[in-house]
Parts: sequence; C-alpha cells; structure tokens
Amino acid sequence: MIQCRITDRRAFRSEDAFLESITRSLEIGIEWIQIREKDLESRPLLDLTRRILQLDNPHGTKILVNTRMDVALAAGAAGLHLPSGSIPPRRWRSIAPPGFLIGVSCHTVEEVITAETSGADYVVFGPVFAPLSKSSDLPPRGLDGLSQAARSIRIPVLALGGVTCDNAPSCMTAGAAGIAGITLFAKI
Repeated sequence: MIQCRITDRRAFRSEDAFLESITRSLEIGIEWIQIREKDLESRPLLDLTRRILQLDNPHGTKILVNTRMDVALAAGAAGLHLPSGSIPPRRWRSIAPPGFLIGVSCHTVEEVITAETSGADYVVFGPVFAPLSKSSDLPPRGLDGLSQAARSIRIPVLALGGVTCDNAPSCMTAGAAGIAGITLFAKI
C-alpha cells in the first residue's frame, strides 16, 4: 500500500514542529510526501522543499512537489503532482529526469482515464468520503466511485478525501493502490 502524506505546514504551531512531523513520517517509511503549500511563492517553496530533502530519509521516501515543476527540478525532488485540468504529464516528460514521478488529482473516471493516457504515473482520486481538512464543492465519490476509477486504468490509484485509519482498508478492498491525505498523517 502506497501512503502519500500531503503537507499543510499551517496546521502546526511552528516550522520546527512541522519539520519534526515530516521527520517522523520519514522515519516510519511513508512512501511519498507531497509538498502542497499553495500559499508559498517560488523561493520560499524551494527553500522548504530543500530543507525537507535534507532531512534523514532512511526508507527512501519520495518527495513530490505540488504544481511547480520548476521547484521540483531545482530542488531535486522525485516528482510532481498536478491538479486536475493541468498541462498533461506527457508535456513535462521532456524536461523530467529518468524515474521522475508525475501524478494527477482526479475527480471522475473520465479524468482518471485521461490522466493515464496523457502519461501520468499515478492518480489521486477523490474525494472518496467527505474531506476532513477542508470543505469541498465536490460530493464524495464513495467506494463504488473509487472502485470504478481503479478498475478503469492500470496505473496506481490513491484514495483521497476523508480517509481514516478505520476506512482505509475498505479503500484498499475497493481497488486503491494506496491512500493520500492531509489530516490522516498530520498527527504523526
């Protein structure tokens, strides 16, 4: 099971507390950490990404940057995560190093199929349940929606939105290759 922690540093009392939490995620072997700090301009985002990449990473956790290919490349991150409706992943491949992951957020089966055919390595699908960290204009897709998404493509589908320790196993049973979240991993 792939576990993808999505960051929100504003949920912590200080940057040190945030980085301590990220360090614990690295220590326990969370597979991917997606740096999703939408309020940061380029330079502060690059600096934060570099600080995270300099932390001890005993399990080889992949650090992904949300939306910003320039920051991901400059920092030496392992990948890029794109929001729904972004430039297709295939367009970024020409400047990406070998093995660089590119994922896409998807909300419908059609978006999942488009992400795969446009070169994504994985998709994050949701919200499966009502999100815990924010309100959403999108209705929950449910386990049936997750199952349809997972069956429609060959690349990994990660469940997002309202995923908890209690309902994560049902996401896996529905066909997800893993789980992604903010709140789920924030208490680590």
